[in-house]
Amino acid sequence: MKKQMTTHLDEIVPLKRIEGQIRGIQKMIDEKRYCIDILMQLSSVVGAIKRVEENILNRHLKGCVKGSFLKGNREDKEAKIDEVIEVLKNFRKY
Repeated sequence: MKKQMTTHLDEIVPLKRIEGQIRGIQKMIDEKRYCIDILMQLSSVVGAIKRVEENILNRHLKGCVKGSFLKGNREDKEAKIDEVIEVLKNFRKY
């Protein structure tokens, strides 16, 4: 199966924001801030990571998978389906 190159540069800004949020949570812990405040910030980070994850999956399906179905042979198509199934299985583990 040929790997296609997909750019995810749009995700750099949200990932940098998440990085800042993580540093903020570390500071909150150092400052012994209230548990609920820390949990709320953690929940915010998890939501932001999920959005990045969704964006990348969406791009993969509309780019790589669609391209494989338009140009690929039967084996490429089967491999892409198996790949997506494995990814979705991993998502359900969270």
